[in-house]
Order: sequence, then structure tokens, then C-alpha cells
Amino acid sequence: MQAAQLTGVDVLTRGEVLESALQARDYLVANGVPAGLAAKDPRLWGGRAVDHSGLGWLDLPRTSNELLSQVDGLVSEIRYSGLDNVVLIAMGAEALAAQTIVEDVGGGAALTIVDGTPPLTEVLDPARLDRTFIVMSSKRGAALETEACRRILEQALRDHGLSEPEIAHRFLVITDHGSPLDGFARERGYRVGLTDPYLPGHFGALSAYGMVPAVVAGAEVGPLLDEAAGVLPYLAREEANPGLLLGAILGGCALGGPQGVPRDKLVIHTSSRPLGGWLRQLVAAATGKRGRGILPLDDTGWRLPDPGHDVHGIALNPRSPATAGADTSVFGPLGAQFLLWDYAAAAAAWLIGVNPFDGPEEYVTEVENDAAGMLSTGPPLPSGEPTFVDDMIEVYVDPAIGHFGGPNLRDVIEGIVRSVPVNGYLSVVSYLSGRQLLAEGFTQRLAERIRRPVSFESGPGALQGTASYHKDGPRTGVFLVVTADAEEDTPVPDQSYTLGSLRLARALADVRALRRRRLPVVWLHLRDPAGGTARLTEAV
Repeated sequence: MQAAQLTGVDVLTRGEVLESALQARDYLVANGVPAGLAAKDPRLWGGRAVDHSGLGWLDLPRTSNELLSQVDGLVSEIRYSGLDNVVLIAMGAEALAAQTIVEDVGGGAALTIVDGTPPLTEVLDPARLDRTFIVMSSKRGAALETEACRRILEQALRDHGLSEPEIAHRFLVITDHGSPLDGFARERGYRVGLTDPYLPGHFGALSAYGMVPAVVAGAEVGPLLDEAAGVLPYLAREEANPGLLLGAILGGCALGGPQGVPRDKLVIHTSSRPLGGWLRQLVAAATGKRGRGILPLDDTGWRLPDPGHDVHGIALNPRSPATAGADTSVFGPLGAQFLLWDYAAAAAAWLIGVNPFDGPEEYVTEVENDAAGMLSTGPPLPSGEPTFVDDMIEVYVDPAIGHFGGPNLRDVIEGIVRSVPVNGYLSVVSYLSGRQLLAEGFTQRLAERIRRPVSFESGPGALQGTASYHKDGPRTGVFLVVTADAEEDTPVPDQSYTLGSLRLARALADVRALRRRRLPVVWLHLRDPAGGTARLTEAV
């Protein structure tokens, strides 16, 4: 068993993983990767680039400490005003990082993540609005869901009797310097916190995107930055460098190591759901491109006795190093884990030959523009006629891409099972109003039927991180997209659509983008969400 150790941080692995990791680590050292990362040299990824900003995440333990001193006054003002209910409008890794910090550290105020999932009944409760402060966080500018939620919350505060200046005083916008959202927020009179436009969003957990919402919610984040700063000197080393070893484990497994069999499916075992979500988005966005990548999975959909020849398990802070299903264990406090995984993702991407700082912006923009176009024409959405309807479940299959059986739901599920390649996976993307609507064992039952990894994600936040892997990675996935009619819905002020129709348009745009790439996809729309999910689980 190999370990890279410093105070409070360990990376341990064994067996074939250890063998491939040691070879990969030696290769990284021989090619100057640790030295290049320490010097923040972007030429590690080719070309003649001289801009060091993409590696600015290595400076965040220091620069974010300076940031905290700038928001102290705002936090004191918010608390003095009695605003102890913090709503964060954000999607993807930015929301998950802040949620992870509050879960780990705790805070004096409630933090509620709003990503466009209808309804917003709890958030719009008048008793809560009296105490609500809103943080709006986005690198790219306001996404459709972000803008819709802003409109809804603004109108709710207006209906609650607040004046326009008072409403503006309830908002803090975190965005990149010069982004479209920057100018818009200033016009509205919102408070604005600016970040480095060159800092990759999926590497921003220790930046304002992860830190400021948590601080506003009352979390004491200084110790997290101290934990990250404690790891930083070790990341410049060639020996006893835990980030280098972890990156060598990830990249070495993906390349195949001594046995020549790629282990590019990464199952992440952690007790923290938001931390697992953040990690999956980081790894997928950093490595999934140019037909390559590492597929990160949570452990809820893959608990089989034989995990498969291409699956590698990593446990975060397990109670024992021999956690079931885990070949590798990573120990360390949250601040150290954030920086450690950033470094490891960059090193793994270098090994497999992709630039970790290229995000999924192109695909996200494509899907968002398509959804906006559909909404602009008004209802109904151009979904077309279903292939067939089975007990209130509309089934849409593109025969040009693949045949999935029919004309009943059981045959379609059987067709999906047969379609997953021996080195592939099934991706379930739910656009339902909450993860709980799918039965608890749904993905597990699918994994048992397919005997292959099953990825479960909720859209549209999933597009911000894992989209680059699914669409531009090895392309071995089969996709099951699930939508439903909204049982409760929220109109979007000054628009002709609701949150429910926006969510459905986003899902349809995602399905159309998959089809354009000739990726096999089945779309199921549940006319009756409660009965439909039960029927779907029974069919599996």
C-alpha cells in the first residue's frame, strides 16, 4: 500500500491501482509536471499560451483570505438587518461548493439552493421573505433558470411591499469581471462581487463562488483556507506530493496501467452528497473531451459484488482504509480536499492528453439557446408525437439512432439494457421536480439489470459540469431522459412561460443535442409524475 502523507492528509492505494499509479507518477515527474504546475505554466497543455490565469486556483488559499476581509462588513450588515435566510441562485459546481462548505462547517443562517426546479413555495413563503437575502452566482452570466428565479424572487419581494431600492439591497451578485451579468447587476443597483474571468468555474470551490455564499450564510471559512494553505507547499514537490499521487491514480487507471485495461469509471464513496456532486462535476469537466475522459459516479447506482473490470472506487475520509468497493482512500479536511482534487484533476487531464481548463460552455450555450428559442415561440413545445404511450408515460425514441423495442415500456427498458456496450454506461438524467420522485432504488435496479455503471443526475445543473464528458468524451453512453408534467408550477414574471415549461424546454433541448451527436437516447415524459415513477420502477 502506498501513501502520500502530511499532517491530516493521506492518499492510500493498493494492488493494480498502485502499480499503474507509480508508473504514472514517475512519468509526470519525468515530464516536469509538478514543476510546471508550481510555476503556473499553462504551456504544460501545449501551444504558446502565456496566460497564467487558468492556474490561479493555486493562489486561492491566499487571495480568498483577502476576499473574506472585504465581505466582513456586508455580513455584519445582513445580520444586523435580521436577514438570516440566504437563498443562493446558482447551478452546477458553483452551487455545490457553497452547499458543501455550509454542510461541513455549519452556519448561523439557512442556505437554500434555487436552480429553477419548480415549485418555489417554501422560498416564497411571506414569513421567510422578511428575512431573506439573495446571492446570485454565475460565471457565464444569467442562465435561463437563474434569470427566471431572479424575476420570481424580485416580484415576490415587490408584492411583499419592498421598494425597488430595498429589493436591490437584498441582492448580491457574484460574477466575472466584465460578464453580461456584471453590467446588468450594476444597472439594477445590486451589490456586485467580481471574480477573475480566466479562473475555470469548475476549479472555483475556494474562490468567491464557493466561499462568499457560505460566509453570507454564517459559515466560518477561514479554517478551510488554512487547511488548503497547509497542503499547498507539498504540491510543489516531486516526492510526498498527495495531489500528484492522486492525479497519477486517476490518470493511470484511465490509461490502463501495467495490465493495459483502462479503469476509467470512477465511483466516489462519500457521506456528503454535495461534495460528491462537486467532485463528479470537477472530474468530468476537467477530463471529458476529445473522445477521452474519466466518468465519475456516486455510489448509489453501483453497489454490485463485482464492480467490473473498468471501475475504480475512491473513498473520501472512510472510517477504515478498506472501505468496501474502494481501491483508494483519500483522507483530509474539506479545505485540503478541495485543493487536492483540483491539483489531481489537472494532473490526470495532462496524463490523458486534454486541457482540464476547457469547460462545457459550448454545449451549455447550444442547449440554452435552443431552449430559449423554443420558449420564445410560445406553447406548445415542439416535442413531436411520442413513439407510443404506455399507461400515461410518453415514450420518444429516435429510430435513426437506435431501436429500443416497444410498443410497451418493458420492451423499451429491455432495449436500453441490451444497448449499453460492454465498456459503456447508462446515464439517467432527471428533469423531475426533485430527486425524490424517482424511487430510491431506481438506479441500483438498473445497474443490477445492465451489470454496467449507471450515472444519475438532475438537470439542468448537470449540464454545467458533466456535459463535456457525456457529449465530448469516449461516447460510450446510452441516455435515459425523464421529464414530467409539473404538479405545482410558478409563473415567470413578464414572460410567457412558467418554471415547469422552462424545465421541460431545457430537457427537450438536451435530448435534441444528444440526437444531433447521434448518441442513443430515450426520452420518457410522465403525464402523471407519482404514478409514472412507480410504473417506471416496476418496469425496470
